[in-house]
Amino acid sequence: MLALGGFFVAVGAVGVVLPVLPTTPFLILAAACFARSSPRFERWLLDHRIFGPLLRDWRARGAIPVRAKVAAVAGSGAGFLMMLAARPGPVPMACAGALILGGLAYVLTRPS
Repeated sequence: MLALGGFFVAVGAVGVVLPVLPTTPFLILAAACFARSSPRFERWLLDHRIFGPLLRDWRARGAIPVRAKVAAVAGSGAGFLMMLAARPGPVPMACAGALILGGLAYVLTRPS
């Protein structure tokens, strides 16, 4: 669980700079892994000055801040437009669109 938590932190860190890769879900997974394997790393993540408030809000109320929701919509839209520019065909576009819409529906229905 410790290694998996570290992996999720690394993927979340990559998501900070790539608009099509989310950060928060991976950090939520990392915190869950650390909760089961390393209280020290869990505390580090929950006390992090940038990510800590997001994770604490998620744990307390299942909340996603409005700013994160806007980023999710913008990043998903940018990713879909990049895929559209690559012209992959109707089936991959439909699959990607359905996944993006499903993910955004989940994010947008969470409390802020």
